[in-house]
Amino acid sequence: MTYARNKALGSYGERIAAEHLEALGMVVLARNWTCRFGEIDIVARDGSTLVICEVKTRTSNHHGGPFEAITGHKATRLRRLAMHWLEVHDVEPPSLRIDIVSVVVPPRGAPVVDRIAGVA
Repeated sequence: MTYARNKALGSYGERIAAEHLEALGMVVLARNWTCRFGEIDIVARDGSTLVICEVKTRTSNHHGGPFEAITGHKATRLRRLAMHWLEVHDVEPPSLRIDIVSVVVPPRGAPVVDRIAGVA
């Protein structure tokens, strides 16, 4: 896949993921927040819980599913990003959670969205 196609697929997946989270009753606070440590795909609020969401979008599971892309190193980086977001925004939520949202876009039909809450 070309860089432009990967970028477009990732943007599409993030939009689908944000819509999914909103359908679950969450409030999306930020998308594609970047800092020196990397990027947070989606920051949302689920009641009083702040949720940091990593979105993984794929067109198939031929080379492994989206959830398999979350390694221990990636989870550590997500925690660091979450702590930095809290510091920059001077926020102390009662609770914090990191979720992974998987979006699989098949050749035909609607995207399949799945979520694992509280991974790191």
